[in-house]
Amino acid sequence: MNTMSKLKIPVNKKDHQTGNQQSKIILVEYGDYQCPHCGIAYPLVKKLLAQFGNDFRFVFRNFPLQEIHPEAMLAAQAAEAAGNQNKFWEMHDLIFEHQNNLSGDFLIKGAEKLHLTMDQFIADSTSEAVVSRVENDFEGGIRSGVNGTPSFFLNGDRLNSYNATYESLAQAVRKNIP
Repeated sequence: MNTMSKLKIPVNKKDHQTGNQQSKIILVEYGDYQCPHCGIAYPLVKKLLAQFGNDFRFVFRNFPLQEIHPEAMLAAQAAEAAGNQNKFWEMHDLIFEHQNNLSGDFLIKGAEKLHLTMDQFIADSTSEAVVSRVENDFEGGIRSGVNGTPSFFLNGDRLNSYNATYESLAQAVRKNIP
């Protein structure tokens, strides 16, 4: 595995994680909800979780590239606001599955579809705490050498073998399963 850079902010309990929470094999994605390349990676990661979910855990961190993806920050804030109601992954999936429809209206409808408490969702999505969380993810990505999305790190090392194929991710995970 080529390693150009290391993950500077270790995975911690504040991170959104799925898969085997006890696993020492950890795949971190710095992603942008409006990025078409992240849209390609999304079903690949879902397939990886279906196939290897007992052997690794997946962490998603926000890296909205606002200059080229104007809805990315709003989408990240919506996912984090949903996370405050324990529905981060549901909102994450909903956004990626409807990536071409991103707008404030879509995110509100998505929150309603997920049966979120709407007053709380609306307040949280623009709260200082949520905005700071997204910005902290972004800063952590910058410190780790992220300059585009998606950027993957496996067990703390930058995964440079990812080439927008399932096999490139699966092979990297397979190599780390004892």
